[in-house]
Amino acid sequence: MLRFLLTTVLLLVPACIVPALADTTEQRGGTYALNGGETIYQGICQGCHMAEAQGAEGAGHYPALASNPRLAGAAYVTHLVLKGQKAMPSFGDNLSDQQVADVVNYVRTHFGNDYGGAVAPADVRAGRGE
Repeated sequence: MLRFLLTTVLLLVPACIVPALADTTEQRGGTYALNGGETIYQGICQGCHMAEAQGAEGAGHYPALASNPRLAGAAYVTHLVLKGQKAMPSFGDNLSDQQVADVVNYVRTHFGNDYGGAVAPADVRAGRGE
């Protein structure tokens, strides 16, 4: 009986640990499963900046991205997404270079913004300092 119990435990414990490690690794070093600037904005950004990028006040201050002249500087926006600032968290560890480029380009060309000079994944990689 003891042998059966030990065998069962030894077989079940790894089965429980492996999925937990996979989840942790995916969150820490992986990317969110979102593709395209609009989808990334809707899945991550609009929770604070709102659906129409109008920003919000409440538990914190979430600046409007709509018609925002500060978005003219592509490197500035890329830096904010990668590194965060004040209450905005860093997304550099969770988004690929392509995802960052997509969402930066999206906010710079939507919501009343019309800023040229698209960001490429290579620009994001350079912004990471790699």
